[in-house]
Amino acid sequence: MLQERPSANRWPNIIARREKLIADGTLVQKDSFYCFTKDVEFSSPSAAAAVIEGGSANGLIEWKSEDGRDLKTLDEGA
Repeated sequence: MLQERPSANRWPNIIARREKLIADGTLVQKDSFYCFTKDVEFSSPSAAAAVIEGGSANGLIEWKSEDGRDLKTLDEGA
């Protein structure tokens, strides 16, 4: 998502990290989304999802495999 979510205002560090990653070319626009150009470490799947989505996000359901299974399902072994 290119636009920040309203929840981003509560966590300015999310926006600061997102802006830094965009500025250094780690996050690049692809169609109407941002994509990582290299590996980046985050403290949790939700922290990574919040940066790329521009606000609060649950990484366990936001991150999906190519076949559409979310991280929570993959973690449960389904």
